Amino acid sequence: MTTAAEEFDYEDALRGCARGDAQALRRLYQQESPRLLGVALRIVRERQAAEDVLHDAFVSIWTKAGSFDAARGSGRGWIYSIVRYQALDAIRNGSQEVAVSEDALDAIDSEAALQGQHQVADAFELRANLGRLHDCLTQLDAAKRNSILYAYVDGCTHSEIAERLASPLGTVKAWIKRGLSALRECMV
Repeated sequence: MTTAAEEFDYEDALRGCARGDAQALRRLYQQESPRLLGVALRIVRERQAAEDVLHDAFVSIWTKAGSFDAARGSGRGWIYSIVRYQALDAIRNGSQEVAVSEDALDAIDSEAALQGQHQVADAFELRANLGRLHDCLTQLDAAKRNSILYAYVDGCTHSEIAERLASPLGTVKAWIKRGLSALRECMV
């Protein structure tokens, strides 16, 4: 059984964005915005700020789509990393405005209006929707899994993770490194 995420062609949508196709951006937004809002919300912890992050992230996706390189990773992963970094930047520095065409902004804004209030999935449901990654995460021991989730979902620094887990910094770094290695192996 394939999921909607497996059927959706992220790379094609990003190529469309790079060509200036506002419909490609709209398709990306329709496909991923509820889950991406959940990612942003877990990092910034405030609904309005998460919505701002999501908006700014889609502006970045639109303006940077030409720099996406499929040889370096999946289109979906690239999109998620933009949202994650945008959220982390919002926490650290505040938002920065990016110049973008009115067509792209209209595509984002009209789709947001159509979807109304997003229903943010709880953390378990969000992870469950990630399918195989979820299965691989459950195979990790709790310390490695929590370290990775704190780092890549909550946006915590290694020091913050060490504090949360009451563990030495070097141990946390080792857990993340070994956990990521195990995830890579599992995902193949």
